[in-house]
Amino acid sequence: MSEQLSTRERLQRSGWWPTKGTSHREEYVGSAVCAQCHSGIAAIQRQTAMARAASPAIDSEILRANPVHFQLGPYNYAVTRSGNTQMYSVTDANRSISGPLGWAFGIRMGQSWFFDYGSRTFLVPITYYPDTKEFTFTVDQPHTAPPSLDKAIGRPLTASEVRGCFDCHTTAGVVNGRVDAQHAIPGVTCETCHGPGAKHVAAAKSGMVEQIASLIMNPGNLNPVDSVDYCGSCHRTWWDVTLDESPGLKSLRFQPYRLENSRCWGKGDARLTCVACHDPHHPLVTNAAAYDERCLACHVTTGKATADHPGAACSTSKKNCVSCHMPQYEVEDIPVKFTDHQIRVVRAGVPIPE
Repeated sequence: MSEQLSTRERLQRSGWWPTKGTSHREEYVGSAVCAQCHSGIAAIQRQTAMARAASPAIDSEILRANPVHFQLGPYNYAVTRSGNTQMYSVTDANRSISGPLGWAFGIRMGQSWFFDYGSRTFLVPITYYPDTKEFTFTVDQPHTAPPSLDKAIGRPLTASEVRGCFDCHTTAGVVNGRVDAQHAIPGVTCETCHGPGAKHVAAAKSGMVEQIASLIMNPGNLNPVDSVDYCGSCHRTWWDVTLDESPGLKSLRFQPYRLENSRCWGKGDARLTCVACHDPHHPLVTNAAAYDERCLACHVTTGKATADHPGAACSTSKKNCVSCHMPQYEVEDIPVKFTDHQIRVVRAGVPIPE
């Protein structure tokens, strides 16, 4: 069994790993080429939130359906469509700053936008949250009016923050170690997780059967620890959160970290990985009962635990396990409820573990 590592440590190793960003543009073929052989799974994956995790702002379904008008102190925020752009403007009593929005990031939990102004990229301070159908503050955005119009337009992002967004929300958005927003493929598609496919496709077309599998990454072959860290390259591993000193209730957003804090995680078990419960090629299942089979792969329903079912029987129920043992909580500052992946016996009056 391998040890848990931070994503930074993973990226220093040879071979493919999500967010590595060192491949060349010509090494990517796009999901339409992948679909020539994998049509069924590609068609289903296109329906997932991950496949729609980013888009140019002009293509945003949310902006198309929801006009933006937001007031914060003396500042009025608006987004209006003008020709082939979504125009963003921030106005006070004296002047206005406006220009086209760049990229939209997120779709299921919330959507935020980039605004390029001057020589910098800014994160727009308001986000649309589908659960409550409202525009309100972007995560980690102060809830008070900024001191000036120039600061009101958004938070200036570092180069590494911009890269992080393209790393995790687009395919081939980072190539040769640099962000390439102009040619980024919107959303998390085949090659985000499986790596660039040009060599794999060439081998398949040439009939090089024995080499096909070795020329593409199959995360399904990873051991449990590596598998969770693989998803954690974007969703944050235990070490990513710990080294960045970002635990606390906001860590509810980082499912691998919370999962690896569970008492039953131990040294890794194939029955307790991200993909054991969530098929990344299918839309997220929200029916609690659908996960019971996975819980009962470890837990006995009656009697004593066994070697192959080391989890004790629940004295309360044998169905809808996650409703009790993985409750949902609203993260501070934003109107979004996240399922807590730190599996545990939840007791009344006991604070949420941080």
